[in-house]
Amino acid sequence: MGLILNILIYLYLSAGVWSIQNPWLPCQFTDEHVFTNNEGHTETRLIHREAMLQFGQKEDAPVNPNAITLLITGSKLDLRRYVEGVEEEQLECELRRYSTEGIYVRWPVMGALEYNRWFLCTLRHSRGLFTVTGFLRHPSDQPPPGEQDYRKWPPIPDREVLTTTVAMVIKTKTPSVKAGLMSQQKLHCQFDVDHKGANITVEWHWQHRGERNKLFSYTSRTGHTQGSGVGLKALATGDATYTLPLSKMSSEGTYICSVSVNPLFGNVDINLHIEEPPRVSLNVGPTFSLQEGQEQKVVCEANSYYPLDVEIVWYEQDPAASGQRVGAPLPKVLDNILLSSHKHNQDRTYSLSAFFYLKASLRQSGKQFTCSVSHHSLKVPIKKSFILNVEEPGSWMFNIVLGLIVILLVILFVMLRYLHSVRKRAVEVRLYYLKNAFDVMTPVTMIFNYLCFQ
Repeated sequence: MGLILNILIYLYLSAGVWSIQNPWLPCQFTDEHVFTNNEGHTETRLIHREAMLQFGQKEDAPVNPNAITLLITGSKLDLRRYVEGVEEEQLECELRRYSTEGIYVRWPVMGALEYNRWFLCTLRHSRGLFTVTGFLRHPSDQPPPGEQDYRKWPPIPDREVLTTTVAMVIKTKTPSVKAGLMSQQKLHCQFDVDHKGANITVEWHWQHRGERNKLFSYTSRTGHTQGSGVGLKALATGDATYTLPLSKMSSEGTYICSVSVNPLFGNVDINLHIEEPPRVSLNVGPTFSLQEGQEQKVVCEANSYYPLDVEIVWYEQDPAASGQRVGAPLPKVLDNILLSSHKHNQDRTYSLSAFFYLKASLRQSGKQFTCSVSHHSLKVPIKKSFILNVEEPGSWMFNIVLGLIVILLVILFVMLRYLHSVRKRAVEVRLYYLKNAFDVMTPVTMIFNYLCFQ
């Protein structure tokens, strides 16, 4: 009866929301079998086994008696607190053994035994919202046979129940980050240990294409700090979030936050991807006029985008149909599109143009032509459109003649006004000289009269 009840509870779990109240979680235990092949080379075979992560007290019966059970008993740290409220189907749980590479340290908590077997529990959100890694300690008063490493793991039976406690946790809420150029990013890293006064070392590294650089390091024992980007006050509360300077193309890569408390070493990887959206433009205006039969090269340019992959599609449709969501005919995709070669800009972004030769016909008059650009950085494509206006040759010539007549009339009007002003100016000049001549002759006449009549 008890077995049936446990199975029913286990089946009920698969439909629930996993939170701090749920005492179990199905996991995959990835075991390693290391052996020497016939050629003398060491090989590793991964063995995937069914397991349960169960929270409770010592001597609790396993929820699934047919699987390996890692029973997590109470401690300062509770893994469920780091994933509370997440639906179970969104959680990916993986269990592995952890090797201390032959280093034996008595874990400094009350009631700890001399020896420990260690396990790693990794919880990931299926949509990449977080990654949590917990170190599970299985205490023992007996030393392990030989070195406790991946070559000499002690066997674990299929129905084994291993009582553990959570010794250390490291988490990131940003396992994957997409950043635009010249943006500031915060790479989240959080950690906690089950006892106070631990000698903790925190480091940040950047890694890309075989190159690896240390960005920051801190050791609590000495207080020594190297590098920048992490707040020391925040470190005291377990917050090792790294603030990335304004992002550049060279910022792309994997950022590794590592936390070590002897003999444990944990890390989370954060992948930073640079994504710069394209700037899209057309070489024609929103309304474009052509004479029937005339040909025009129409170009759609996508500039300054990253990464390389971009898709440019030209299509034609009725402007009235473009705003309809239901019942509208599908746009006609143009198949005579030519692509330029990718241009590599100085800032390491890319540019590409898609063009076609438009030969105007009256049936296309009033049609809308749209360039649609899709890219990784865009949630929806960028669209640029123009409406084609096609005119008949007669109307075209009429417009030209009408335009010429208007221009000639304007020129004639300007010339008449100019001639009128010139003529008026000439009259004014003539009157001016006549007046001056009269003013000069008047005294001369008066002198002549005086001499003659004396």
